[in-house]
Amino acid sequence: MPRRRIGFWYRFAAVLCKPPLMVLIKRDWRGMDNIPVDGGFITAVNHNSHVDPFAYAHYQYNTGRVPRFLAKSALFRKGFVGAAMRGTGQIPVYRESTDALSAFRAAIDAVERGECVAFYPEGTLTRDPDGWPMTAKTGAARVALQTRCPVIPVAQWGCNELLPPYARKPSVLPRKTHRVLAGPPVDLSRFYGQEMTAEVLKEATEVIMAAVTRQLEEIRGEKAPETPYDPRRERIEQRRRTQAQTPTRTTRAHTQGPQAEGQST
Repeated sequence: MPRRRIGFWYRFAAVLCKPPLMVLIKRDWRGMDNIPVDGGFITAVNHNSHVDPFAYAHYQYNTGRVPRFLAKSALFRKGFVGAAMRGTGQIPVYRESTDALSAFRAAIDAVERGECVAFYPEGTLTRDPDGWPMTAKTGAARVALQTRCPVIPVAQWGCNELLPPYARKPSVLPRKTHRVLAGPPVDLSRFYGQEMTAEVLKEATEVIMAAVTRQLEEIRGEKAPETPYDPRRERIEQRRRTQAQTPTRTTRAHTQGPQAEGQST
């Protein structure tokens, strides 16, 4: 299937965004030959800065295959930003509503029309203390198995040095380098034909994220942790630590209470 033309709004957005990006960051971009020339496909990208969607869009724009991101529905509603989001063909995500599945259907439709849908499978900025990809949601795997389209693992690093996760102020100097490496398509063929159970989707997602992590290891020149950071597991462990500390504080209060009364008499 032929690819969709870039269109006015994407070109207009590029005119606005590329100049500041060129000024703020240097580029070390590799793996563009792994981006399909035509036909629908998915990119699975790690996420470690609020700046990296713009920088990554710049990377892929330069391949001639513009990405359609999944973004919060609120961004589509008003003003110039809403017009730009709609005009560039981004996909609204309606969380916790009856329209929650519409993003999934829209992503499938976009791939079947021959477009690229860019997924941040982690769903948010990584919370791994060292910036490695964490456990991911299954949306990208679901679309990939439904359409059997190529899944291109993409790793990026450097925007997090310009604007670290959850930071309010950028660190402009010295000038940072945005490094991107797109790898060959992930082999998900062993999952084809299987029922898309939660376990199958989880396993396919782990295969995708392992490929993204390998690309990031090459960029960073170091090994990732054996087990990806899991925010859910961390929350559970934090609650356990808090509960374990609570009886200790209570015991101390009971122990110190009579002493305090004795000292006051």
